[in-house]
Amino acid sequence: MPYRAESDALDAPIRILLITSRETKRWVIPKGNAPSGMMSHQAAAEEAEEEAGVLGAVCPTPLGSYRYRKRRGNGASLMVDVEVFPLAVNRELESWKESRERERRWFSLAEAAEAVEESDLRDLIRSFGASEFKAAAKRGNILGAVAQKSGISGMFGWFQRLLPKQGNFFDLFEAHAVTLVAGARALDSLLAGRVSIESGCAEIFKQEHLADEIAGEVMHETGRSFITPFDRGDIEELIGSMDDAIDQMRKTAKAIALYEVERFEPDMAELGVVVVQASERVARLLPMLRDIKKNAVAIGALAKEIGAIEERSDVLHGQGLKALFRAHRGGEAMGFIVGAEVYDHLEKVVDRLEDVAKRVSRIVLEHL
Repeated sequence: MPYRAESDALDAPIRILLITSRETKRWVIPKGNAPSGMMSHQAAAEEAEEEAGVLGAVCPTPLGSYRYRKRRGNGASLMVDVEVFPLAVNRELESWKESRERERRWFSLAEAAEAVEESDLRDLIRSFGASEFKAAAKRGNILGAVAQKSGISGMFGWFQRLLPKQGNFFDLFEAHAVTLVAGARALDSLLAGRVSIESGCAEIFKQEHLADEIAGEVMHETGRSFITPFDRGDIEELIGSMDDAIDQMRKTAKAIALYEVERFEPDMAELGVVVVQASERVARLLPMLRDIKKNAVAIGALAKEIGAIEERSDVLHGQGLKALFRAHRGGEAMGFIVGAEVYDHLEKVVDRLEDVAKRVSRIVLEHL
């Protein structure tokens, strides 16, 4: 549903653009079927360009829907449900694909509501009342910069009200980081013998399950949020790297339980300490993304610390394997194989935590 305001004033009257249908010449809004693989709101914007010759910012959340009877070429008809996506017009084309087949005209809300035949569509048009618009336009300035660049100005308020909120990405990142620290501490306690293997593994599995739920919510927020704090791909890669870290802890615990490991070498226990150190720094790192420019230097310093911790894990991994080989050189090979796998899992946990720091550093570089 293409719309515009008559001025930049918050209470300026809203106008709706209607077009005539090709056959009956009744007043309708642009509509059509979404091609396979295309989001519905994107398809709606394309239909508005082809049928009405207008361009603008389309809201990804439908205002509502209405039903109308679609007539087929063979004389048959069927009822079709139509989702209505508001499109804040910032440009009208002089020539467009169906300009010779349709008439377009701007209507006041009352006129547009009377001009259309469908009662549900009539109600949706009336919902664009000036009082609702004025209230919506006062609700924060999240999209102020977007409004200025788009040329939509004050009438972006309606668009702003309809959009999903920016999403609580930072809260979710930080909540996931809590699971990383909790999982790391459980792993450290298990390796140090402070808790039983059974209870330590159970706690790691629990934290990994919580982390999966948080990661799923991040992906859900990414899909439904029109505005994100930084690039969607970066968000997905960041939460993916965090999830890889807790998943590697789960793999470590799973291997320990599977092979019924009851005793851990000194370097394994030391690697548990290193895992906690890395996870705690990651947990300090994530909140800094709330203000990248302000925290850029601190983020860089923490990322370097995590890199140094990863180097320490490499050293422990190497000397642990060497000590393991010497202990089993003339004896049972299985002891070496199982021990080596545990060392590999532990070293990979720290690698995955360093990957999180690298993702954060990359995001910082892109926003400076």
